[in-house]
Amino acid sequence: MRLCDFRNEPYADFSRPENAGPMREALAKVRAEFGKEYPLRIGAACHATGSLLKSVNPSQPSEIVGLHHKATPALAQQAIAGADAYFPSWAAKPPAERVELLRKAGAILQRRKFEFNAWLVLEAGKSWAEAEADVSEAIDFCLYYALLAERLASPEPLVQLPGERDEMRYLPLGVGVVIPPWNFPLAILVGMTVAALVTGNTVVVKPSSETPTIAAKFAEVLDEAGFPPESYTMMVGSGGEVGDLLVTHARTRFISFTGSREVGLRINELAAKTAPGQIWIKRVIAEMGGKDAILVDEEADLDAAVQGVLWSAFGYQGQKCSACSRAIVSEKLYDAFLEKLAAKVAEIKVGPADDPAYYMGPVISERAMKTILDYIETGKKEGRLIAGGGRLAGEGYFVAPTVIADIKPEARVFQEEIFGPVLAVTKAKDFNEGLAMVNNSDYGLTGAVFTANPAKIEKAKNEFFAGNLYINRKCTGAMVGAHPFGGFNMSGTDSKAGGPDYLLWFVQAKSIAQKIG
Repeated sequence: MRLCDFRNEPYADFSRPENAGPMREALAKVRAEFGKEYPLRIGAACHATGSLLKSVNPSQPSEIVGLHHKATPALAQQAIAGADAYFPSWAAKPPAERVELLRKAGAILQRRKFEFNAWLVLEAGKSWAEAEADVSEAIDFCLYYALLAERLASPEPLVQLPGERDEMRYLPLGVGVVIPPWNFPLAILVGMTVAALVTGNTVVVKPSSETPTIAAKFAEVLDEAGFPPESYTMMVGSGGEVGDLLVTHARTRFISFTGSREVGLRINELAAKTAPGQIWIKRVIAEMGGKDAILVDEEADLDAAVQGVLWSAFGYQGQKCSACSRAIVSEKLYDAFLEKLAAKVAEIKVGPADDPAYYMGPVISERAMKTILDYIETGKKEGRLIAGGGRLAGEGYFVAPTVIADIKPEARVFQEEIFGPVLAVTKAKDFNEGLAMVNNSDYGLTGAVFTANPAKIEKAKNEFFAGNLYINRKCTGAMVGAHPFGGFNMSGTDSKAGGPDYLLWFVQAKSIAQKIG
């Protein structure tokens, strides 16, 4: 199959009873597993450290989703040593065997799709639709990276010099440390993990402390698919206690990270220091967030722009690195835009994620909620509140979708990543000033432009500085194969997950010339 012939996993329509019924059954099944203990496994051995990480349901924090035994520094050392010892055997496997295992993992995720949807709803606070998109993306990563791995195993031929046989081979790197985030706790975890595994690397995965149960359930998928237990470890633990150790270990060859700018820069700094006995420059594959803007031109379809901003800003409570947190609007449409947006935001229902009547669920944690509320208070001083503005009633971590208008480009809520349902709206006198405001950021991940003017579209394609640009549509919802994902500047290394070049980050190229005749 050609890469352009790849087809994404279709989304289930939960308005149809044949999908809504099984989804409710899956939620009940998952709830029946709440409170279970999960030991730490390294190779075939399980370890119960007694130090437990408690994962809760952010819609109802009194509910304990899972109890996870946390790693110690000694166990982290053991995990790296085990991965290092097994690496030569795993790297020697024929690529076709690893590809077949990955396709099996994708098929298992397809079979268990509603169950994983339910875990995402109950541990990550995702709506049914957002959970469905997350699991579908995880499936896509498995199947798309299987295709990429086949292509790497049979690369395009090189120029053949007379009297030589010239070829290129792609070799795995070694032991990788994978550090995924909580906001796409299945899709991004799966994508980074299987990209490393299918190319012949062994991995130690440190899932987010907010969503460790989802990681434990994906470990079941890898086991069922036939991945050897020595090829990977899921290691719950604190960044300070085991995370730094994993990153700085001499036998760690690469670190694949998605998360905050602060942590990503720290990982990059630690990885740049050569440990005693280290014989390589460590590779860092990082995606570190954004402060994404949608530019609404005076020649835009106003209703489409309002809807695109709404979906981009408040889908999954604004907890996406691709979320729109800045709307920059032509002064000729500004007042009408705010009026229409405020009316639509007022219609958003917020409540427990397991109830499909609600568009927005909780934010991920009490700490996140406090940070978001602090930013809202700052925004009230920096601009004019036109919607939302505080916490909502209920046990869960519910924050009202918030819109703050008349924000200046130097304001904190214009410049700093909030990672919550908070949108700053700024007026621009014309398209060029709006584009300058867009680029007035340390980040460069996603963005969108709404305009009917072809010349302005072309200008945005050339000058809107972001790794993923969308024209006349929302700036979230990147699809594997169609929208390779990754950003510029403080948004990361622009590694383009879900794109045709992604697996090159996990291999090293070896050029071979053999004299013949």
